[in-house]
Amino acid sequence: MRAFVFTDPALTSRAGQFVWLELNLDDEKNAAHRERLAVDVFPTFLVLDAGDESVVMRREDGMTVAEMDAFLEEAGRAASGKTSSSPLEAALLRADRLNGENKKAEAAAAYREALDQAPAGWPPYGRAVVALLFLQQSLGEEAKCLALAREALPRLSGASAAVMVARSGLDCALGLKKEDAGRAVAVAEMEAATRRTLIDPTLGAIADDVSSSYMSLIQARKDAGDAAGATKDAEAWASFLEAQAAAAKTPEQRAVFDSHRTLAYMELKQPERAIPMLQESEKDLPDDYNPPSRLAVAYMAMKKPDEALAASNRALPKVSGPRRVQVLQRRSDIFAAKGDAAAAREALEQALASAEALPAGQRSEGQIKALQKKLEAPLVPADRGGGLR
Repeated sequence: MRAFVFTDPALTSRAGQFVWLELNLDDEKNAAHRERLAVDVFPTFLVLDAGDESVVMRREDGMTVAEMDAFLEEAGRAASGKTSSSPLEAALLRADRLNGENKKAEAAAAYREALDQAPAGWPPYGRAVVALLFLQQSLGEEAKCLALAREALPRLSGASAAVMVARSGLDCALGLKKEDAGRAVAVAEMEAATRRTLIDPTLGAIADDVSSSYMSLIQARKDAGDAAGATKDAEAWASFLEAQAAAAKTPEQRAVFDSHRTLAYMELKQPERAIPMLQESEKDLPDDYNPPSRLAVAYMAMKKPDEALAASNRALPKVSGPRRVQVLQRRSDIFAAKGDAAAAREALEQALASAEALPAGQRSEGQIKALQKKLEAPLVPADRGGGLR
């Protein structure tokens, strides 16, 4: 978003309408803000009321330039009180406020109320559906999520939101219990819908959404026991991301695709393909911990722990907050792969100490317990393909 959307001249007219603030929520000094604003996923966009700093509107996904412009237009009206008194818009405003307060169940009910009243062509329809789908997934309501995706897709024909709605429907179908009689049909239906969104050039969805759809399709093929199909989708995914990176105009734009490209190459069991791009990103973005951290993952997958450790050594001084815990956990795996049990334990102890020292807004009790449990067991290398952020 920072590299592509916020730099678009089309948003210039919005510059003076808001006080803009970007928060790095991995920085410990922003932990209190993360806790107060209840930010669980990235990216999250919030518009606050200037009077009481309450959240007027929240969106927890990427957006196209047009979607961002519409989001800001709606949020500006809501913050200024210039909203219609119609029951439909009142329900949407209530849903946005409840969502901003992280009252998930109440917000879901309010979005459902708004959508039940929405006429054909209602401009906020797509973003209200996406918001409700996020809430339903976070609440573990896979059946409701699937039903909403089925309901919404016909109304979103030709809209960029269809990409995310189809993928959410597929993810929720995959999340149904294996014994659910309708699961197989639902997965096939949503997989087909997701594939249709990927071949429709008119939708204009952001690349991140398209990339995530490939990930869901790969999972669907694996779920069906179709290894060849999963590989075919992974190849298409890698090709898509390579084309996007090749079209990037700046190093920052190109590096946006590094994470998913690395995942795609790992899926293809070709981690070596990630090395040149990550080396280039490390050279172009010397203050960013991500390129060397991802290099450590790729080198581990290539069974090159010495190179992985060197990359980790370069990443560690640049990372803080929860991500530092991840880097330290990975270092433990690297030392274990090198046969250095003492160093592996020391890195894991450092990871635990870092996790326990995090402030409330960043602290994860589940992560702390997992680290404690790992320290109690013999140290062995973890999955060498995971942990990319």
